[in-house]
Amino acid sequence: MTPHSTGSAGRRSLATLVCGALAAGGLVAAGVATLEPGAASASSHREAPLISGQPQYDNTDVYAFVSPDKPDTTTIIANWIPFEDPAGGPNFFTFADDAQYDIHIDNNGDARSELLLRYTFTTHTKNKDTFLYNTGAVTSLDDPDLNVTQTYDIDLVKSHGGKVRSRTRLADDVPVAPSNVGKASMPDYDTLRKQAVHKLSSGAQTFAGQADDPFFLDLRVFDLLYGGNLSEVGRDTLKGYNVNSIALQLPTDMITESAEQPVVGIWSTTQRRNAQGYYQQVSRLGMPLVNEVVNPLKDKDRFNASSPRDDAQFLKNVTNPELPKLIEQIYKIKAPAEPRDDLVDVFLKGVEGLNQPPHVVPSEQLRLNTSIKPTHSPKRLGVLDGDNAGFPNGRRLTDDVIDAALQVVEGELLGAKNDLGDAVDKNDKKFGSSFPYLANPTAGSRGAVAKGVSGGNDVRNQLGDALRPAGASGTGNMGLITASAGAGAAGIALIGGGLLWWRRIRRGAY
Repeated sequence: MTPHSTGSAGRRSLATLVCGALAAGGLVAAGVATLEPGAASASSHREAPLISGQPQYDNTDVYAFVSPDKPDTTTIIANWIPFEDPAGGPNFFTFADDAQYDIHIDNNGDARSELLLRYTFTTHTKNKDTFLYNTGAVTSLDDPDLNVTQTYDIDLVKSHGGKVRSRTRLADDVPVAPSNVGKASMPDYDTLRKQAVHKLSSGAQTFAGQADDPFFLDLRVFDLLYGGNLSEVGRDTLKGYNVNSIALQLPTDMITESAEQPVVGIWSTTQRRNAQGYYQQVSRLGMPLVNEVVNPLKDKDRFNASSPRDDAQFLKNVTNPELPKLIEQIYKIKAPAEPRDDLVDVFLKGVEGLNQPPHVVPSEQLRLNTSIKPTHSPKRLGVLDGDNAGFPNGRRLTDDVIDAALQVVEGELLGAKNDLGDAVDKNDKKFGSSFPYLANPTAGSRGAVAKGVSGGNDVRNQLGDALRPAGASGTGNMGLITASAGAGAAGIALIGGGLLWWRRIRRGAY
């Protein structure tokens, strides 16, 4: 955890807002008392035991922000399938056909979704007699060489007080951007990305497909908090990995209760169809890091299966958090006094005067005040540094939620000034300036090097050695490749690409 500058003015502004909320006296306790714990059945990156074995259904992160280039719209991004290795074929990364990927919007603070946007996917395979994801170079989403494709439908469900009022189909059979297999397979991936952006009615836009994982952090925090001596900081552990993303840009007046009440709460869930044919919730995510480092193991699976209206059962995990105690034990930084009512405001209610809706029912959601316009120069620490358009007022792709959360957990809002962080301050790839804003996924042909694996050339040379028969010279190896050309026209094209690649290796071009 390394020092960073935060800006005292920003600290004071948020601390003042929080202290004002706490001074209301008994507000937190009274609000939570209205929640009744409910029964539950069985996110970020591998955050709970059950979902860690079901990556297609595992929601990794949720982002929500006022669109910087279209400030009358709000963009919501939800990601699934953690740690997608770019070269992870031949069965590349698809959304599950037996799942409902849901984005929930609570626009009156009652801990229930008034709007639910449901994405359901269908997989299509042109030729099941090949092992290939693509049988040649893919230049468009309808290219016959793209062997495995997906499409999706979007349904809008409107509810009030937990009762469904209407269901509307917003889109049918929208194409998904494929996994980025590599340069030979997808020579112009950016074109495929652009073709996957689909315009809906009323100025809305949608996108689904693979993207670079936008979350930047050093995940070695789990090695007893960065090695026990701060020796393990400064490396973006997610560099070079991809995720499957759903992005949706909606007119803001479509999702808010009114102009007078501009705050919305947002979270995502995944429901998987069970053996009886019913859908069961298996993943849930709103604010970052809650189920990773706030909830203990006994609560993680239950949280993933629960609804925000039942979050009173997890209140003690927020008011008496484990993380500050671990930091005190290892680094001797004194943990703030409990109960942590400051964390209840940030993570369960929204900050009064910033992004807390009136009559709020405390629950874990990503809360966004849509009336706060985007800033021209976003600050990575968001509200902590005086930038009220950023985290915890929603979450932008550039927000450094690890550093912000560490500083808040260690008492920044209670007067314990600190500059804690993991020394990873930005994503390794630049984000886009227009929807869907996400960086393109790392290509499979560059996956190993992109993740910082040492000896990238050695990796390719080892692959060349693996193709060479025992005792064969370089010429013999090329002869072996050429001899396999009876696979048909598609095989000849792929083998030709392999020959070119092999010659470049021998010339030292890689």
